[in-house]
Amino acid sequence: MNRPLFVSMDGPKGTGKTTLLEAVTQALRAEGKKVIRLCEKNNDPFRRETMALVNQLARNPSCELELQVCERFAESRAWISRSVLPRQPLGSIILIDRWYPSDAAFRRSVPFADILQLNLRRDVQVPDLHVGVVTDPQTSWARAAARTRGLGSTVIHRLEEQAACTEAFERAAAEHGWLLCRNEGSIEAATRQLTTEINNVLQQRQNLAGC
Repeated sequence: MNRPLFVSMDGPKGTGKTTLLEAVTQALRAEGKKVIRLCEKNNDPFRRETMALVNQLARNPSCELELQVCERFAESRAWISRSVLPRQPLGSIILIDRWYPSDAAFRRSVPFADILQLNLRRDVQVPDLHVGVVTDPQTSWARAAARTRGLGSTVIHRLEEQAACTEAFERAAAEHGWLLCRNEGSIEAATRQLTTEINNVLQQRQNLAGC
């Protein structure tokens, strides 16, 4: 393996994604692999301006404003693709917390097919593996309610919205062939699923390199 393996982990709020990211990181490092963890929002230099638009959209929903939000996020990912991802070590596994698949869950009026094209036209890096972390919406809603910060969403405020968010994300996952991880059982089971799939992708890459 030469260039880094790029894996995005996306999904609705409250699905246990951060906990799973940590578990997968530790499991892969225990196998001797070099793992780099990144977070989209922490590497986005335009985050403050974009979130101001997101908050405006929450107060005054409109298709035009939501499209502006999608475009701004795509511009940020293009910047990360140019300025952050190339600096990561060769031979590493990059696990990123959220990438463009997450828009499938949180956008209401802009179709995900259009969002995907917004990102591809800007040369946003396509992950080698898209992972969608999901649960039953009542499970993720209950998990979020148990957290001190709650759901922490400017978009989702009711269980019905969480259910719609989950349904939209699972539909996009099926249409685009993302790996779905149902994180409703033990964290060990979910971790095994993801580490196995990541190792399979690595092996496929090595096989192709050897041809």
